[in-house]
Amino acid sequence: MPTIEKWIDVNVPVTVVYNQWTQFEEFPQFMEGVEEVRQISDKDLQWRVNIVGKRKEFETVITEQLPDQRIAWRTRGGTENAGVVTFHRLNDMATRIMLQMEYQPEGIVEEIGDYLGIAGRRIQRDLNHFKEYIEERRVESGALRGAVHNSGERTSH
Repeated sequence: MPTIEKWIDVNVPVTVVYNQWTQFEEFPQFMEGVEEVRQISDKDLQWRVNIVGKRKEFETVITEQLPDQRIAWRTRGGTENAGVVTFHRLNDMATRIMLQMEYQPEGIVEEIGDYLGIAGRRIQRDLNHFKEYIEERRVESGALRGAVHNSGERTSH
């Protein structure tokens, strides 16, 4: 599966950045092609996306979540992708977000798009939009502070 690795620095404290990232249902506000994300449990999300004019629906499960550090996920059936986003404190007012994602292009259009690097550019634009979104707000709209460990067990903080 192809892998995309992107990063961006934002001028907001790590806790605020992490807390906002856990507001999954707000992803359509800054992620191109994401039409809807519904959080159906602490670990399970339902997605509806539009990729090059093709609508897809799939579920993801959070496989690891460590507050202010990382969130890892994988899809469950259907569209294949998995990844991790990590949050790195640069100083009291700056955070580096690093995203690594593996995905399986489906069909010739997605394979051509992968070859042309379209997915990587889209993810970088999404990170840029998130940077604008959180730097403009300066505060998170909520937080999901519990942890999910590799075992899949969730603990609250």
